[in-house]
Amino acid sequence: MTTTKPTLFSEIEQEIKELNPLTISTERKVVLQPLTDFIQSKISKNKEVRINFICTHNSRRSHLSQIWAQTMANYFNIKNVFCYSGGTEATALFPMVAETLKNSGFQVNIISKNENPVYSIKYADNEHPIIGFSKKLDDEFNPKSEFAAVMTCSQADGGCPFIAGAEKRIPITFEDPKVFDNTPQQAEKYKERSIQIATELFYVFSQIKS
Repeated sequence: MTTTKPTLFSEIEQEIKELNPLTISTERKVVLQPLTDFIQSKISKNKEVRINFICTHNSRRSHLSQIWAQTMANYFNIKNVFCYSGGTEATALFPMVAETLKNSGFQVNIISKNENPVYSIKYADNEHPIIGFSKKLDDEFNPKSEFAAVMTCSQADGGCPFIAGAEKRIPITFEDPKVFDNTPQQAEKYKERSIQIATELFYVFSQIKS
């Protein structure tokens, strides 16, 4: 039986085609390698791949990482990949993150309006939407065991020496675009961080042999 590759929204496909993995330094590839190894080991054993991307507030980098990782798994037609995100505390998904994703072609809708809004984020017509909202890393929404904890910020990495249930802990930290909030560079810097995360996760998933 042949499996057909899922069709992403055309704008997202185009953005992915314009990514340039050659911009990733050798040093950075070393940082990314443990995540590639974790995914490959699960795929090789025909097991589900669970990745929980963690930062302090679960508001920016962890969401961008979760969404791009899930999208790249589909782009490369790698099955049974389930991506999550969480924080050492819960706040709210920052609106500029939703705006940045919309500008990349994702369908983003608010399905619950409150202090911590819940978003539906779709990358393809026939795939489940990603449910985006800020939550603690051990929230009921997230896996309890057999997952990789990817630390996307140095503060969470330093402040969280132990992640209960994590099979592997992998620090892959990104600079926080928050420093540009309410400045003329805000949109540009969020886009820049989103593209960096997308490029690095493209590289990771491109290495996987299914």
